[in-house]
Formats: sequence, structure tokens, C-alpha cells
Amino acid sequence: MNVAAFIAKRIAFNNQKSFSRFIIRLATAATALSVAAMIITISFVAGFQETVGKKVFSFWGHLRIQQYQEDKAIVAEETPLEENDTVVQVVKNMPGVKQVQVFATKSAVLEKDKEIEGILFKGVDKHYDFTNLQQFLLAGKWISFDDTPYSRQIVISEPVAAKLQINLNDTINIHLISTEKGTTTTRRLQVCGIFKTGIEEFDKQFAIGDIRLLRRINNWKSNEIGGYEVFLDDYKKMDTLNNTIHYALPEAWVSRTLKEVYPYIFDWLNIQDTNEVVIFIIMAVVAVINLVTCLLILVLERTRMVGILKAVGGRDVTIQQIFLYNSTFIAGTGILIGFVLGAGICLLQQYTGFIKLNEAAYYVAVAPVKVVWWQVGLICLCTLFVCFLSLIIPTILVKSIRPIKAIQFR
Repeated sequence: MNVAAFIAKRIAFNNQKSFSRFIIRLATAATALSVAAMIITISFVAGFQETVGKKVFSFWGHLRIQQYQEDKAIVAEETPLEENDTVVQVVKNMPGVKQVQVFATKSAVLEKDKEIEGILFKGVDKHYDFTNLQQFLLAGKWISFDDTPYSRQIVISEPVAAKLQINLNDTINIHLISTEKGTTTTRRLQVCGIFKTGIEEFDKQFAIGDIRLLRRINNWKSNEIGGYEVFLDDYKKMDTLNNTIHYALPEAWVSRTLKEVYPYIFDWLNIQDTNEVVIFIIMAVVAVINLVTCLLILVLERTRMVGILKAVGGRDVTIQQIFLYNSTFIAGTGILIGFVLGAGICLLQQYTGFIKLNEAAYYVAVAPVKVVWWQVGLICLCTLFVCFLSLIIPTILVKSIRPIKAIQFR
């Protein structure tokens, strides 16, 4: 029989009222809250990064290929390049590349009943796959491409529609601005759809239409485009594939990741990693301090017991094990409660979405959650391991206790 484990169990399940009983409950609660906070933090951060990242990538792809433009904003009217099927095929055949699509943008002004709003008109062709954007479509449909010179349909964002009081199927004027010539060309288009990504930079800035309209306005050739959007199977391969694609492009072409195009969005997401680390450190310190304090109080309160055990031949190692078993039981109980509490809140949010957010500030209306169970298990195991290591130090106090004085201790 393991004497140390037997005595530790008797102490742990002792219902006698004492000050240490209150401290044990306090330490258990602190450990539970620390573990729950870490589980909730890692799940919400993972949810934010995945959800917001998917929104950005769904609208623009993971990589953008276009003509090199010195001293010009990345998100702006592109210098035209001719479609190159050979390059596109090479890029498509690269492992990890899912899709390659053409696009072009142009500055424009939408007008309805003398109310105006500036936008960037994003032109796409008939091969464009709107599946990635389907989750953002609030009403109507995406533009249809017919045999006419260009589609006279446009899809606008919900904020722009609300500001200009535009309804589905309304006809509006779009003034396409030529920054080089300083001229404006007006066309009448029908609003066939309304979208909302939840990312203010996209919703207030972009409308989607036919790239053929831009070709006519810009006097481009029928095979000229603004650039290519490249969609990947895994966003984590973005930087690696960007370097690979760069060497497969013609000399005047350039490839950029979406991190380079919209750095402020990804900087905001990266800040969440920093916050995550800070919370982890604080919660771990809180758990360790509470458990160490609890163990010190247990040792002091059981000083007489320690003296008696030493008097009857108990070794210091055995007595130390008693308190280690007891403290590990307290830590284990707290971790188990924390796991149930943390995982329970995450699953409740995942299925009910009871935590709402300001979409304009956080890019999402409901706090997203992604529970990665191996990470949750790792948090629990690491917390138990760290707590166990930190508890070894206070048990050294047992060696300094003398049996005669300890037995007389009240």
C-alpha cells in the first residue's frame, strides 16, 4: 500500500471545518478559472483568425498577380496586362493552388436621386466563381454574363445601398473616372444583388460588375485585365507559394500576398496572438501562486502531523509525497472544473452565438469560436505539469520541521 497516497486521500476528503479547507477551495477555484480562461482565449482567438481570414481571402483570394506599379497604391487601378494562359497553367499546376481568376478595378461614383458615393468598381468575367462570395450575398443574385457587349448589372454592398437608399432591381448611374485623362463616363446599371462581408474596408469601397465594361471605358484590348486572384487550399502556404510563383512570372509582373495588400487587417489578427500569450502567462502565474500558497498553509496547519510521522520513522520524502499528492489532487480538480467550464462556454457560443460584437470594429457580428481539442488537452496537461513542478519547492519546508517542536505545535 502507498502510505503517502493513503494519508493524502484522508486529508483531501476530510470534512472537518478548518481554515485550510477554505484555502483549498479558493486554490481550486483559482485554478479552474485560470484553465477556463486559457481554453476560452485560445478558442476565441483561433475563431477570430479563421473567420476574419476567410472573409478577406474569399473576397480577394490569397495571392494577387498584377503588373508592377512603382509609386502606386496596391489597391488601385491596375496597369493592364495581357492574359497569359501559359503562366496561368503553370500557376494552377503548382501544389496547393486551388483557383486562378481575373479581375480589374476602377474608381467610380454611384449616383441615385442626386445622392452620390465613391467606390472602386471590381470587374470580373464570366468564368469567375462566385461560390467564395456566396456567404456574403444578402439579397438578389450575382451578375449574369450574356452576349451583349457587357453586363448592365451591378452588385453593391449593404452599407452603400442603405446610404443611397438603393433597393434591389433599382437602376442607378455609375460615373467611371479616368484618373489619367481626367474624364468621366456615365453608364446606367441595374442593382441585381446586395452583399455584406462585415469588413468595413470592403463594404464601403467595392461594387462588383463586368470586366468588359472596364475594358470599354479604359480602351483595353479584349484580353487585357487588371490582374489575377490566386486561391489556395491552405492559407499557411501563402508566403511559400508566393515566393515560388514570383519566379514563374514574366519580368514585369509581381505577386503579392493578401498580407501585403491589407497589412492592417492581419496586423490586428496578429495582435490577438500577443494577447493570447499575455493571458496565458497571467493565468498560469495566478494558478501557480494560489497552489503554492495553499500548499504552504497545508504544511503549516499539518505541522503536528508532520512531527508525529517523523517521530514514528516517516522519511522526509514520504511526507513530501503526502503534500504533493494532496496538492496535485487539488490542481487536478481545478483543471477538470476549468475544462468543463471553459469548453462548455465555447460550445455554448458555438451553437447559440450568445456573445454579440460590433461588426464594424471586429469584422464579425457574433464572436467566432474554434475549439481545437488537442490544444485544449495540451493546456490541461501543461497546467498540471507546471503546477506539479512549482509545488515541489514548498515541500522542502518539511525537511526543516523538527519532530519535538512540531508535536508541541498548536
